Amino acid sequence: MMTDPISDMLTRIRNAQAAGHREAVMPFSKLKQSVAQVLRSEHYLKNVEANQVAGKKSLVLTLQYQENGEPAIKNIRRVSRPGRRVYRKKDDLPKVLSGYGLALISTPAGLMTNKEAKKRGLGGEIICEVY
Repeated sequence: MMTDPISDMLTRIRNAQAAGHREAVMPFSKLKQSVAQVLRSEHYLKNVEANQVAGKKSLVLTLQYQENGEPAIKNIRRVSRPGRRVYRKKDDLPKVLSGYGLALISTPAGLMTNKEAKKRGLGGEIICEVY
């Protein structure tokens, strides 16, 4: 039984990029799809698809690489875990890599980046940091 599916998702992305794969496949969930859509809109992923194979839904992420072959994601780190949830108010949202990276925040208005949450004046749970 998996206790932290988001951490599993981030590890699959990290491992796929380290091995030079073009895609990362994982079991589907709405939260994982939301995380992937935000990463896609910020150009860390090329494409996000939900497929159904043998009656099971899966999420297929096409990874983004630069022209020289470097992965777009240098580091991706889980912040809030099941055993230690991390919440921040709108004024205390983290600045990742002096603004070059982003943090994914789960707010009452949905999942968004730290920059968008700050602009909207929302706080919430910090899911992960990416740069």
